[in-house]
Amino acid sequence: MDAGERARFIRQHTRLLPVPHAPEIVLHVADEATALWQKTEDELGEIGLPPPFWAFAWAGGQALARYVLDNPALVRGRCVLDFASGSGLVAIAAAKAGAAHVAACDIDAFAASAMEINAAANGVTLHPVCADIVGTDAGWDVALAGDVSYERDMAARVTGWLGALSQRGALVLIGDPGRSYLAKDVLDSVAEYSVPVTRDLEDADVKRTRVWRFR
Repeated sequence: MDAGERARFIRQHTRLLPVPHAPEIVLHVADEATALWQKTEDELGEIGLPPPFWAFAWAGGQALARYVLDNPALVRGRCVLDFASGSGLVAIAAAKAGAAHVAACDIDAFAASAMEINAAANGVTLHPVCADIVGTDAGWDVALAGDVSYERDMAARVTGWLGALSQRGALVLIGDPGRSYLAKDVLDSVAEYSVPVTRDLEDADVKRTRVWRFR
C-alpha cells in the first residue's frame, strides 16, 4: 500500500473531530479500535500489523498538547521533536505554538500518513520521520513524548535516550496517564490534567494524566 492508498484508507475509516482536551486541534480519529484493526488487516491482507495508534487521541498526548498550547514559549522559534507521534497531535500543538521546525517521528507508515493529513487539517507543516530514531540526536531543542511507557523494554530504552537528550541541554517533556513503566525516579511532574479518553482503549472515561520533565 503506497502513501496515497494509506491516505484514502485513513479518510475512509475515520472522522475529523476536535481533540477533547485540546479542541483547538482536529484529528482524523476512529470510532472504535477493534473494528479499525480488523479493517486494517483485511485491507492489506496481513496479520499482526501494528495497532492503529495513529487513529486515537491518547491521554498522554492530549495532556502534552494542552501543556504546549498553554505554554507556547517552551517551543516558540525552536526545533522540536515529537517522538512516537501517532496522529501527530503533539507535533501539531508545537507547530501551532510557534515552533520553527517540528519533526514528527513514528515507525508506522500509517502514522506518517495520518500526521500529514492531520497537519493539513490544522493548517500547519510537520516533517514526518518514519524510522526508529532512538539513540540518535539531530540537535533538537525540545523533545516531546506522549504515552511511551506502556512496555517495559521500550520504556527503558526510550527513557535512557530521552535522558541523554536532557543531559545535553534539550527540554524533554513526557505525557503519561500512569503507565506501568514510567521512570518516575528521574522525573518531576510539571502539570496534571483530567483527560477525557475512549473507554474502548482505557479503563475509564477520564484519566488523570501528568506532564513530566527530567530532573
